[in-house]
Amino acid sequence: MEFNKIIEEKSNESWDIYIPNLSVDCVVFGFHDTILKVLVTRLKETDLWALPGGYVLKTENLEEAANRILFSRTGAENIYLQEFKVFSDLNRSDGIFDNFPDTLWNKQRFLSVGFYALVDFQHVNLIIDDFSDACEWKSIDELPNFMMDHRSIFDKALETLRRQLNHKPIGYSLLPEKFTMPELQKLYEIILAKKLNRGNFYRKMLRYDILEKLEESRKGGAHKAPDLYKFDLEKYRLALKNGLNEGW
Repeated sequence: MEFNKIIEEKSNESWDIYIPNLSVDCVVFGFHDTILKVLVTRLKETDLWALPGGYVLKTENLEEAANRILFSRTGAENIYLQEFKVFSDLNRSDGIFDNFPDTLWNKQRFLSVGFYALVDFQHVNLIIDDFSDACEWKSIDELPNFMMDHRSIFDKALETLRRQLNHKPIGYSLLPEKFTMPELQKLYEIILAKKLNRGNFYRKMLRYDILEKLEESRKGGAHKAPDLYKFDLEKYRLALKNGLNEGW
């Protein structure tokens, strides 16, 4: 079905089931092959990319809406979610729906609540919906041309992630259950956008006593196989409650 017809059909239904003038946009972060990535979708019949988003049903709260939207895109449940900002600039959707009548649901003014989501890359199954022709992971260093104010939403999410690194379970949520110390350090370096001293980083992490060293190592590669670790979740949560309190 043509994109315009899909939009018009969905518009009629939307007036009945969604809360007017309220939407949700999600910045979904995943960490894979030592690269921090973000989930993006491409709007049908355009070269514009978007963050996963949608509207809030009259029967759900904001977090339920965000979880529903993310499940429809990733097939993943129990995703770590953090609300971080409301985006309310005038004319946020200018240019996207100019050729549609003013009565179109999507053409109304929407305040969008931003959530960042942290997912285990291995447990995500990307799903393309009726409005998109692509759903992909992109490196945060190679972002596509975003529609509307989605680049601003992404930038604010990354800024919030950086600020909350010592207070939220970011490492636990992004890394696989078993990981190496270099992988953990690389994740911190990408989020903080700076290089960290290897020795200092290792000492700080071990001093927190939040990691459990496993009796196994990462196989493969030409060099000595690095040791594997996992988070001691109880100790990790306790440490985050007080804040890791380190300048990186």
